[in-house]
Amino acid sequence: MRVLTVNAGSSSLKLVVVEDGERSAEDEIAARGGEFDPDELAGFAAHGFDCSSHRIVHGGPRFTEATLVDDEVRSALDELVDLAPLHTRAALTALDAVRDLDRERPAVACFDTSFHASLPEAARTYALPWEWVQKYGLRRYGFHGLNHAYVARQAAAELGRPLADLRIVSCHLGAGASLCALVGGRSVDTTMGFTPLEGLVMATRSGSVDPGLLIWLQRHAGISADELDDALEHRSGLAGLSGGSGDMRELLGAVDDGDERARLAYDVWIHRLRREIGAMAATAGGVDALVFTGGIGEHSERVRADTCTDLKPIDGATVLVIEAREDLELAAQAELVIGSSR
Repeated sequence: MRVLTVNAGSSSLKLVVVEDGERSAEDEIAARGGEFDPDELAGFAAHGFDCSSHRIVHGGPRFTEATLVDDEVRSALDELVDLAPLHTRAALTALDAVRDLDRERPAVACFDTSFHASLPEAARTYALPWEWVQKYGLRRYGFHGLNHAYVARQAAAELGRPLADLRIVSCHLGAGASLCALVGGRSVDTTMGFTPLEGLVMATRSGSVDPGLLIWLQRHAGISADELDDALEHRSGLAGLSGGSGDMRELLGAVDDGDERARLAYDVWIHRLRREIGAMAATAGGVDALVFTGGIGEHSERVRADTCTDLKPIDGATVLVIEAREDLELAAQAELVIGSSR
């Protein structure tokens, strides 16, 4: 089966045709605010495909597994936009464009949150008024599930051990970053929550912040909810602290040049990462493998060294570097859905 995998971001649309577990074609189309040239997409689709598989960041409470897209499902996906607006609008624009090419070829929606549907109640529940939790579906969803699932299987293969026997901490480190604790291949804890803002410090996102601080800013500094949202998503993290772009390569260059703000930003980023690895290790009851993946995790030996040095919770663990391959996970999930629907 030839699967067209579609991974939409705010600045690009990553397209890969996967056949028999291998890339047979790939391209990255420029996008702005999720908008792209449909002719470029159509041109790439000319490589041919039997079905398409689309990464959707947030599945909300309804979508806990990959799902065949029909008109009813497509309409329901619109209701999820507010949970992750930047990512979901772009993904749905791409989904519509691919479906419009040929309605006879099935499309499958795959959700980053679905892998974390296995989170134990204690790990997914916020200590908020119970009526809010029930009424609004408030819970920790977790993200980057497609890649966390993929790297866990790859880790087991590299170690030559059954995934069912392993305790893994997966570190997906890029512009967006999250950790996942896996026991027997299942997600038992993760750093992101109801939205992708919770957890680690990221390129432009703050990660976890005392909610009382945010209330204080609203009451005493007159900062609106919209301004808070923009600041936490786009003007915080490495960029906010350093005054730079938030790109780790640029930041490390500034650190080496003696930039004190860049040094502080990097130290904060590493501190939070090490602290949360310890938390994931505690939840998993130990660590057999610590996996680095994502743009930073794969390519920065310095980050890996600074993270692991004298980190007692991972003593005895095997440290692995595994390429993020969300395209292969998208293709695999689509094949399962298409196969089960026949």
